[in-house]
Amino acid sequence: MRQEEQIIRTEYSELMQKSYIDYAMSVIIARALPDVRDGLKPVQRRTLYDMYELGIRYDKPYRKCARIVGDTMGKYHPHGDSSIYEALVVMAQDFKKGLPLVDGHGNFGSIEGDGAAAMRYTEARLQKITQEAYLADLDKNVVDFVPNFDETEKEPEVLPVKVPNLLLNGAEGIAVGMTTSIPPHNFGEVIDGVIAYMKDPDINTEQMMRYIPGPDFPTGASILGKSGIRAAYRTGRGKILVRATAEIQPMEHGREKIVVTEIPYMVNKLRLIEKIADLVKEKRVEGISDLYDASAGDDIQIIIELKKDANANVILNQLYKYTQLQESFGAILLALVDGKPVVMNLQQMLAEYLKHQEEVVTRRTRYNLEKAEKRAHILEGLRIAISNIDEVIHIIRTSYDNAKERLMERFALSELQAQAILEMQLRRLQGLEHEKIDAEYRDLQEKIAYYRSLLADEKKLLGVIREELQEIKEKYADPRRTKLVANPGEIDVEDLIEEETCVFTL
Repeated sequence: MRQEEQIIRTEYSELMQKSYIDYAMSVIIARALPDVRDGLKPVQRRTLYDMYELGIRYDKPYRKCARIVGDTMGKYHPHGDSSIYEALVVMAQDFKKGLPLVDGHGNFGSIEGDGAAAMRYTEARLQKITQEAYLADLDKNVVDFVPNFDETEKEPEVLPVKVPNLLLNGAEGIAVGMTTSIPPHNFGEVIDGVIAYMKDPDINTEQMMRYIPGPDFPTGASILGKSGIRAAYRTGRGKILVRATAEIQPMEHGREKIVVTEIPYMVNKLRLIEKIADLVKEKRVEGISDLYDASAGDDIQIIIELKKDANANVILNQLYKYTQLQESFGAILLALVDGKPVVMNLQQMLAEYLKHQEEVVTRRTRYNLEKAEKRAHILEGLRIAISNIDEVIHIIRTSYDNAKERLMERFALSELQAQAILEMQLRRLQGLEHEKIDAEYRDLQEKIAYYRSLLADEKKLLGVIREELQEIKEKYADPRRTKLVANPGEIDVEDLIEEETCVFTL
């Protein structure tokens, strides 16, 4: 065959289009977007699973981040160490995540925009909640495991997360032709919202907002108005106005100062201060005599001292207008549903999370049922052995290679039951406690009946999910940090309707 005959001629534009679509889908599915079920991107999921595999638990010593990153890259995520370490750092930063999943030890960056120290200097381990609510029951066949990139290891397709992590921790990601921007929410409020949705799947946005009134940012601050939140929850897209917490305080000689104690989510504190200083230099904001940062650790304090005749309220409003003391958060509730990117409203997100929870609890119950039935089956064999103890011992002592077959034939035992009898030492077999085995057998029968009733009744299964959520809420719920205040420039339709007592007759 001549070389010319081996050349496949393709239109250049067609080849570029196909290659770009392949690249785009790879970025969308394998890198940038979180899965709606566990709210995690592949790099986050793989890092947490690797830490679980390495046994870096919350009650064990910290381990070097370089070890975690290297192991994750070698086994599960071959896309470079920087992306893995960056994901690990963000999961440990309490000013970015409302619920940090990693317990970091060392310099993990700051709200001022400082980066984390190199991975050879920092250490990490799993948080307690990550173990209890994100990685629990992985050994009970609750999720599917898929081959890793070189098919030498298995990794979970999704984590069996018990809480709606996508809403709790939010997500940021830029894919190809699309982006996701989900704000974090309050732990207790989200769980209340899930339980309300379980009771009434037809609940509307207004009713849902009684339970989940809006995002709850780890940096606090205030959300102005409800219209942006309502739009985001109803359509999957909305612009939420976030304003810093600032207080005007008196100083000596009749002067005043503005003290900023909370700043909007994802705002770099250092750049914010620099921007205010630039406005003063350019004389776009006049009346500021001094500006300095008196923050200590997590306690933010930006001090803006004013000149004697300056109007503090006017200057504060100017700073809201020209700086990131007031910032809009563009919410886009986009996540992967069955491997496809979908913009969802709040109810759809909760529905997908609950569907995942039902599957996890169903698979866990099946696993527990099979395990209980297997043990009960063995106990049935042991009960037969106890009732015929002398004959069983005689068969074992007088048999060479066929003791199992003889036991199976004589007492109509299964291979599993006969093997369990043979594996017990003779002195233990002679001293078997009849009552102890009977008590365990009765206990197992109760468990088997309970597991079967769960699998037969969806309402009962949902009740288990509800109870587990309540337990986690009682253990980990925290007070709301972000205040919800009225927006002076926003008119709510409800405010235009006069409240009256009405009687409806049907």
